[in-house]
Amino acid sequence: MQLRTKAVVAATTMLSVGAAAVAAGRYASGAALKPGPGRPFPHDPRLTVHATEADRITLTRSLASLRPGTYGLAGTGCHAVVGPVVEDAPHPPDSVVRRLERVTYGTLAPGTRVRFTPQVHIGNPRDTLGIDHADVDVPGELGQLPAWFIPGDRTAWMITVHGLGTTREHPMVLMPFLHKRRFPLLDIAYRGDVGAPRPEDGIGHLGETEWRDLDAAIRYAVHYGAESVILYGWSIGATMALHAAAASALRDRISGLVLDSPVLDWQATLRALASARRIPSALLPLAVRAAEGRAGLHGDRLMEQAAMADLDGPKVPTLIIHGPDDTIAPWGASRELAERHSELVTLHPVRNAPHAAMWNADPEGYEDMLGRFLMPLM
Repeated sequence: MQLRTKAVVAATTMLSVGAAAVAAGRYASGAALKPGPGRPFPHDPRLTVHATEADRITLTRSLASLRPGTYGLAGTGCHAVVGPVVEDAPHPPDSVVRRLERVTYGTLAPGTRVRFTPQVHIGNPRDTLGIDHADVDVPGELGQLPAWFIPGDRTAWMITVHGLGTTREHPMVLMPFLHKRRFPLLDIAYRGDVGAPRPEDGIGHLGETEWRDLDAAIRYAVHYGAESVILYGWSIGATMALHAAAASALRDRISGLVLDSPVLDWQATLRALASARRIPSALLPLAVRAAEGRAGLHGDRLMEQAAMADLDGPKVPTLIIHGPDDTIAPWGASRELAERHSELVTLHPVRNAPHAAMWNADPEGYEDMLGRFLMPLM
């Protein structure tokens, strides 16, 4: 009888531990798969505003505040745009002075807590950039997808799609560049975005299901006259573009891909996102397994799809813009993809740039490389 009691206690304890592990894994995976706009990424610290002048801002000194380039500066009730570090400006040793391009809204009073974001623009193309656009709805499988359409006179349309932690405002950093080259441009929101349908399970799938909203945008573009489309994605938006190029019924209309910081290694990205939500390291393996199950992620399927189910590799010219400092989507997978299919895939490395901030780190170099890639596709 005593042995039976011990066995029951042991079995109950194991079941309790197992249940706790499952619950912890689901909690951690939920944290990883719900990286909504405004939630910080790993190594994305909050900074303190120390002082502001007409065209300068003094911030806490850190690796983030010393990054080269142009960034959005987001805080509670405020947003601004900062340019490069002002090297010759006097400042205390624990701070850094950057050029203050503009304050979008709110007040950057001393003591305000802010963070860097690749999302430079807030608003819409007309009010923010002076570029006329139309608000359109793209019919998706879950409902209407809000989008901005900017007309152009080329037969090749550009379809842009944002990634983790940002909104469809993020692609506005490239809208002046693309508009100047007369591309019709469709910038879409997808399931889970503000104003777009909510996924039934309430979580993101790292592009595994979201790509079908990009597929709907391709159908919309072709319906309204596009002879071909170039897919331009950031982060999981780039992942969605790869899925569409592999599986869309209209993939023969895709003439090129631009992939900024593509998420190609799901497990590494899930670990990073869970870690950013302060999930204990002991729970990270559970988070990854639970997230893969909840989101339907399967091993190396994406890398297989990246080969377009063709031993000769991708069928369209592809530009990958990525860098070694990305802690969300490690660029090793991007290098592997470019090396495997060097005949069509070009990798443009950008250093000192966090996830999906390749343009921010080097706007001039980025646009120069992009222009040379797009020239044959115009």
